[in-house]
Amino acid sequence: MMEHMVESLLDRAIYSYSDVDRLVGLYAGTARRWLEGYTKAGRTYEPVLREQPTGGDRVTWGEMVEARLLAEFRSKRVPLQRLRPAIVRLRGEFGRYPLAHARPFIEVEGRELVRVVQDEVGLDRHLRLVVVRSGQLMLTEATERFNAAVQYEGDVVRLLRPDPRTPEVVMDPVRSFGQPAIRNVRTDALAEDYRAGTTREELADLYDLTTAQVDAAIRFELIAGSDRAA
Repeated sequence: MMEHMVESLLDRAIYSYSDVDRLVGLYAGTARRWLEGYTKAGRTYEPVLREQPTGGDRVTWGEMVEARLLAEFRSKRVPLQRLRPAIVRLRGEFGRYPLAHARPFIEVEGRELVRVVQDEVGLDRHLRLVVVRSGQLMLTEATERFNAAVQYEGDVVRLLRPDPRTPEVVMDPVRSFGQPAIRNVRTDALAEDYRAGTTREELADLYDLTTAQVDAAIRFELIAGSDRAA
């Protein structure tokens, strides 16, 4: 029963590709390429995050979480397509959304399994999820940033903080349609009302928030999607 509930959470198809691009900070069209694959110069590239293309227009919570992790590698300037063999192997160990589970990052045995997979597929060092430092198996800087942005419930990611500059803003797949929110009030709604002329104080009173929370929502909407990953 619990396993079924976990998969149901990760399988919630509540996002569009443009949602992922905006909320993860990707150039337009990147999420679709990661999830559906693409063809360039006559060569076909398979999806990085999906076993195979679906042809659909919706993205699941599990895929949103995994895209958030991949975006942490944006500064490496290494094709993320090279992660596919490792993700395929990890999918066989941890399920359909291996990077949305806690075990590969939190449990020692899970980290060791990730290390073995990385070595066996010859994963580029810039794309590694775990590394050995001083004899200990540690998360890489990119994976550590991702891990700090999520909150696990059981073995899966239940909450995601889309931007470290506004930690009050969270994404929850069972509230606010999975969109960024503060205390279940969507940030885009707050920002829209503010642009329409409602003051910060009026918004705080209307939605039972503090003015600091209103400011955080507005700030998030201003910066959302501004840091674009190739």
